[in-house]
Amino acid sequence: MSPKEYLAVMHCIAGLKERTRHAWMKSGRQESVAEHSWRMALMAYFLREHFPAADLTRVLLMALLHDMGEVFTGDIPTFEKTDADRAREHALRNQWIDALPSPYAAEVRDLFAEMDACETEEARLAKALDRMEAVITHNEGDPATWLPLEYDLQHTYGVEEAAFSHALKELRTEVNNEVDAVIASLAKEKKI
Repeated sequence: MSPKEYLAVMHCIAGLKERTRHAWMKSGRQESVAEHSWRMALMAYFLREHFPAADLTRVLLMALLHDMGEVFTGDIPTFEKTDADRAREHALRNQWIDALPSPYAAEVRDLFAEMDACETEEARLAKALDRMEAVITHNEGDPATWLPLEYDLQHTYGVEEAAFSHALKELRTEVNNEVDAVIASLAKEKKI
């Protein structure tokens, strides 16, 4: 990859820092897509002892790149995203992949094909952590920013994806304990 090609890739990826997500941070600002991906990668790293057969480098790349399509479409909350939105995001993401220099285009295309199929341990772990990170971020932020439908969604989002692993199920149970604590504090303050 030439320096010019390299910088073009880096400039495009920088869009992940600019795109905001639906979740709000404690500080009162919205989380960026890059922040979500960064923590998802760290979540994978700190769970590695529970997935000794998984290729950690591959999981980290999945975490860092999984929302690359949102550079072009922005983040659309899961409860609003339509099949048409997903198709547009995938098409724009694939255009970006096709423009990558060799050998990166083939490597990244294979990575996304693996994530889309969600059959390998690496892809399943990445998907579960993607969902769980979103719930954790909501728990950490101001619950006044939650929409009414999110009170139930916080309990259920990503539970199915975590079910393949005992460690993830235990972690998801603890995340749900935090959800319950947030909701209980709101009820105590008579905010819900």
